[in-house]
Amino acid sequence: MPEATFTFRVDETLKNEFSSVAKARDRTGAQLLRDFMRDYVKQQQEAAEYDDWLRAKVERARASADAGNLVPTAEVEAKFAARRAKTRRRLDTSK
Repeated sequence: MPEATFTFRVDETLKNEFSSVAKARDRTGAQLLRDFMRDYVKQQQEAAEYDDWLRAKVERARASADAGNLVPTAEVEAKFAARRAKTRRRLDTSK
């Protein structure tokens, strides 16, 4: 893979402290910066993949709702009331 130079300005105190910390970890500043850049790119790619997944999931849910595949509110309320009651009973008997 071809290499490129990345040049930027940074406060000299920060540069010196960064170099000292890198050296203490037996690494160069350039090695750490490459690692940071790779990690940042990976994080951004994962975030974009998650956003794409979530958007697709929301779109499927909207399409399903538009098609009339809905659960009535009363049914949802009853189901979760039963779950809460079951959890309360389980917690009460474990005391």
